[in-house]
Order: sequence, then structure tokens, then C-alpha cells
Amino acid sequence: MSQGAAFACLVYAFTVVMLGTTLPTPMYALYAKELDFSVLITTVIFATYAAGVLVALIGFGRWSDTLGRKPLLLAGALLAVVSALVFVTAGPVWQLLIGRFISGLSAGIYAGTATAAVIEAAPESWRARAPAIATAANMGGLGLGPLVAGLLVEYAAWPLHLSFLLHIGLLAVVLAGVTFVPESVQVQPGARPHVQRLAVPPEIRALFLRAAIAAFAGFAVFGLFTSVAPSFLAEIIGVDNHAVAGLIVFSVFAASAAAQILGRGLGTSTALVAGCTLLVVGTLVIAAALLAESLPILIVAALLAGVGQGISFSKGLGGIAEATPIARRAEVTSTYFVVAYIAISVPVIGEGFAAEHWGLRTAGIVFTLLVAALALIALVATVIAARRDAPVRVAD
Repeated sequence: MSQGAAFACLVYAFTVVMLGTTLPTPMYALYAKELDFSVLITTVIFATYAAGVLVALIGFGRWSDTLGRKPLLLAGALLAVVSALVFVTAGPVWQLLIGRFISGLSAGIYAGTATAAVIEAAPESWRARAPAIATAANMGGLGLGPLVAGLLVEYAAWPLHLSFLLHIGLLAVVLAGVTFVPESVQVQPGARPHVQRLAVPPEIRALFLRAAIAAFAGFAVFGLFTSVAPSFLAEIIGVDNHAVAGLIVFSVFAASAAAQILGRGLGTSTALVAGCTLLVVGTLVIAAALLAESLPILIVAALLAGVGQGISFSKGLGGIAEATPIARRAEVTSTYFVVAYIAISVPVIGEGFAAEHWGLRTAGIVFTLLVAALALIALVATVIAARRDAPVRVAD
């Protein structure tokens, strides 16, 4: 396979695997009606995916450095096939939990391995743009999942099955293509994979804390949209069109991807300030949309929050990586991702518990206010640090 074809194949594989991880989003309301479970169970099912991601990040995060990229890419794609098959045959809630956990394992493997593989396979003329393309494949896939599934659920037959059958077909192409992609890692005989260590060196802990708080707030918003947004639409705003639900979730990820690509030239502090400001505004607008029962306001909130998440997360990660010694970069970035995926899962379970006791609208408003407060803390801390580190001008 030529280098250009390998590059295109890996971008396709990254997009398709990540697409599958968000396919169930527009279906949660249907599952809840068919299996008679509450918003709390919906959030637990969603959070099980994040648990799978965390297990893969910590357990298999560095395996591709010793075993090679291809074995891990093929394993991740096969896990995605298994997850889709579980959903095609899904019945009770425990089966949905298993399907989501396996999907999380697939995503966790691909998050690091596919990013590295895409960058390494890029032709020389595309090398400078390869990280942005990897980002677009990752976030674009996450956004396309709800969009594709929402359209199929709303307008096609077999609402709980067709999306997963389509995904299996797309994954068959991934498996065939990745099989012929050249290996970019020189595998050493006898090399053994190991569990990823999590740690943050003392000299970058202040920067890491600011960036991690912003990442936590941004991914908590992602968790809210990808698990509870369809319930917001149906129960509060009165829109039960699954395609609309998928479109709103797509808009969050699309805005994040666009912001990450277009904001590459921003400095870390500037990006964190801008991103956290947009996160504060976006989450407050979500609360306003729930109070006003307004679809247009919710769409605006999704775009604002997505841009804020994209800028703050990507530049926070970049700033941390730049400040970290090369020998410790993998463990620090893994720690950063672990914080993010805890944020995408644990807070939404709290949202589910709150919805059981206070109602969906009140729980959603409280959730968004807490996330806004977190983003505001990161914003203030970044501004203080920027002023402290600014060079002092001496008068003539």
C-alpha cells in the first residue's frame, strides 16, 4: 500500500471506529421506553463506555509502542465489531452495559494508537497538518455517530438495529484496509507491553491543575450532551425527533473539532482563558435553554460549549506536553486523558441521580451551573498565573 493510501485508510479507520462509540446516543430514549428504565440508568449505561475507555488507556495505552500500531488497530476495530453485534442482539439492560464497555475499550485503544498511526503515516506534504487531521477524524467520528444514527432511527426501518449493521459493514472495510497498512513501529524482539503509569511532575502541577479543571468542565458538557440531550429535547423542549437530537450532539463535536484546528496558533494561556470563558457562557446558555424550553437557544449553547471545550482541551494538552520532559510525557498526557474521561462519566451519573429526585429540568440547570463554576475557577486561575508570569516593564 502506498503512503498516501495508508494515510487515507488510517484516517478512515479512526473516523469509523470513533463513529461507533456515539451511535447509541439518539437511541437511549427508545431503549428507555422499551426496557422501562429512567434517566439515571441511561447515564449509567453511558458512563460504562467511559469506564471501558479508562481501562484501555491505562491498561493498553502504550502497547502499540512495543507490539506495533497494526495489532492494536486491528484489535480495536474487532472490539468495535463485537460491540455492534452486542447492540444488534441487545435485550436486557446488562447487555447494553456490556456493549458500551466493549465500545469504550475500542475507543480507548484508538485514542492514542490511531492518533500516532495517522501522524506517522502522513506523506511529507501533509506532515504539518497530520495532527489536525487526526483531531478531525477523532472528533468528527464522535460527531457523525449521533448524526447518522439519528437520521436512521427517525427515517429508516429497524431503528435499534440498522445503525449497528451499517457500522459493522464500515468496520469490515477498516479491518481489510488496516491489514495492508505498513507498520510504522520497529518492533523489538522480546519487547513486553506494560501498564501506563499515571503521574504529574511537581514542576508542572500548577499548569496541569488549571488545564485539567478546564478539561473536566469541557468533558462534563460532552457527557451531558451525549447522554441526556435527547431527554432534554423530548421531555423539556417537546421535540422528539431523533434526527434533531443527533444533529445537536453532532454540532457540539463539530464545533470542538473546528476550534481545535483553527485555534492551533493560540498560546496556552490565551486559549485557556478564551476556552473557559466560552465554556462558562455556553453552560449558562444551556440553563437558559432549559428554562425557556427553547431549541434555538440549546443549539447556540451547544456551539458555544463545543468551541470552548475544543480550544481549552487541545491547547491545555499542548501546553502540558510542551512543559513536560520527553521521558515523562506519555504518563502525564495519559493522566490528563484519565481526568477527561472521569469527567465524561461520573458527573452525568450525578445528573441521573438528581433527575430522579428533582426532575430533569432542575437537575440539568444545577449541573450546568456547577460546570460553569468549574470553568470559572480554571479561568480565574489562568488569568492570575498569566499576570504573575508576565514580564515586568521597567520605567526609563
